[in-house]
Amino acid sequence: MASALAQYLPIGLMFIVALGFVVTTMIGTHLLGPKRKTKQKLDSFECGIESKGNARLPFNIKYFLVAILFVLFDVEVIFMYPWAVNFKELGMAGFIEMILFIGFLLIGFFYLLKKGALKWEE
Repeated sequence: MASALAQYLPIGLMFIVALGFVVTTMIGTHLLGPKRKTKQKLDSFECGIESKGNARLPFNIKYFLVAILFVLFDVEVIFMYPWAVNFKELGMAGFIEMILFIGFLLIGFFYLLKKGALKWEE
């Protein structure tokens, strides 16, 4: 039991050193850094463009839908890569499972198209 815990000692030490470095750096920069707060420094900065109005204005939900669709199909590709690598070992069962997986995603995609979720004209 003790030898099994001893194997994890280097990982624990590395974690403690990394955490100590982060804490020391944050405290050090806070204590040693300049504390001159001006209106210009406290102003929000975004790509060199002057801020206009409130940042909390509502905008079209279509942007969120496009982002969610991107994540959905990005995850699909992540699942397809190991399948493609192990295609021969998975055999016909793996092929049928992947066809079902892609089919379910396409059903959802066609549902979104039918509901008009991707139409931008308004």
